[in-house]
Amino acid sequence: MRLKAVFAFVLAMLVACPALAATEVKFVGDARVYGVFFSGHNFTGWNDAAWTSNTPTWTKAGTKTEDTFEVWQRLRVRTDFVANEAVKFRLGIKIDNTWGTGTYTAANPDATGILVYQAFLQFMWPGCNVEVTAGLQDLSFPQAAIFSGSLLFDDTAAALTIRAPLIPDLLSLNAGFARMIDTNRTYDTTTSQVDDELDWYFLTLPVTTSGFKVTPWGIVAVAGKNAGYYTAYASTFAQASVAEDLLSAGTLIAPTKWKNSQNAYFWGGGSFEVSALDPVKFYADVMYGGGAFNDLKKSKRGGWFIDFGTEFTGWDLLTPQFFAWWGTGEDASTANGSERMPHSRPAWGPGGGSFLFDGGQVLARNSNMGVDPVGTYGLAASLKNMSFVEKLSHTLTFAYIHGNNSPKAIRALNYYLGSGDLYAGSNPYFCMGRDLTSNEHEFGLNLDSEYALYENLKIRMETGWAKGQFQESVWGHRLVHKAEEQGGTWKLALGFTYKY
Repeated sequence: MRLKAVFAFVLAMLVACPALAATEVKFVGDARVYGVFFSGHNFTGWNDAAWTSNTPTWTKAGTKTEDTFEVWQRLRVRTDFVANEAVKFRLGIKIDNTWGTGTYTAANPDATGILVYQAFLQFMWPGCNVEVTAGLQDLSFPQAAIFSGSLLFDDTAAALTIRAPLIPDLLSLNAGFARMIDTNRTYDTTTSQVDDELDWYFLTLPVTTSGFKVTPWGIVAVAGKNAGYYTAYASTFAQASVAEDLLSAGTLIAPTKWKNSQNAYFWGGGSFEVSALDPVKFYADVMYGGGAFNDLKKSKRGGWFIDFGTEFTGWDLLTPQFFAWWGTGEDASTANGSERMPHSRPAWGPGGGSFLFDGGQVLARNSNMGVDPVGTYGLAASLKNMSFVEKLSHTLTFAYIHGNNSPKAIRALNYYLGSGDLYAGSNPYFCMGRDLTSNEHEFGLNLDSEYALYENLKIRMETGWAKGQFQESVWGHRLVHKAEEQGGTWKLALGFTYKY
């Protein structure tokens, strides 16, 4: 029924267009179909722990075994209804699922998986160059361009954004409001009001000069106690939730959740790009974020993250890149809150994407290990866009990551959520392989290749390998032994991408 409703709406808009002589309709989109062989999800070949309710409740890791092969297909169509140069409305719809599931099941049952992923009105304010966008839109916070995406948030969101040039070609302003979560919508579940929203207010001030660009930025969030932080959303590696990225570990220890009905969060930082020494370019980000500082001590969370990148763009055959990063990690206690920087739905990764991180992959579903860069430090190197044959290119990336989190803090939460089992293993907040102690590390290697069959049609192959060393006294013998027995994680994805 959702599929019929969406296409009925698009058809109605198209029928109405002739009556509006100035309206122009534009279609763009993309499609990708690819098979993925992936052996060793979560380094064990078993499922990770997952939240099952906002209470919260959860299921254990290591209760399900992976299927190593899937075929994914994604179709996206974006339709712009353009009234004139100043006003337009966009509707973007997509289907993204595996063959044999939902829309892609034999006989195509009516349990369709079609989704609206963009729906916004965009216009220029009369008499000036101020652009206003209202609705479901892509939202990403500043990050140096050499990285694959934002660490703080890089996804679609229901938001109002304003872009305005303050000094032409030098200084501009981007400001906005986004409602990230509204669990109960119009009515709360009782006659008493419940704080179930998560709202973000943000401002960026990009400054661009010859050979240098800096973007200072700031975010303030108002977080309600009963917002759906534990509700899972689909990610490119499995599933995730806001809880593990935003809240402290202490919120899971009795008394659970927050004392306050609402808590404030804030972030601030700067993104830097230097091209004055072209073809050598430098990139960096510095950021701090925290929240719930006026709540119970165990509920606080705040920390730093910095990254650095450099590349040489003077060669036609390839572009060498180097990366480094560091983020504060958990100390030995959960009673004093969390020392990692809060964030939500990141797409950060070195260069065009590392197999370790959720960001940069083109054949995106089931594509990476989903390691959290917060609470770690590491190095990476990439040979990007190697091309020795016409129409064929490759990118080779190696990454090393080491944990910055105290084993004692992670072990303590595992023990508490495991009802006194010292070796209870992963839980949804701290997962083996995703969250690393100061005694753990991982290696990742990927080679991604692409050949242009036609201008808009390409055949693409993405490969990945990863291996980690994990602490048995933190995660327990069962998970660690299974990871050692697995001997590493392997991925091969092959398919087609098309844009129109």
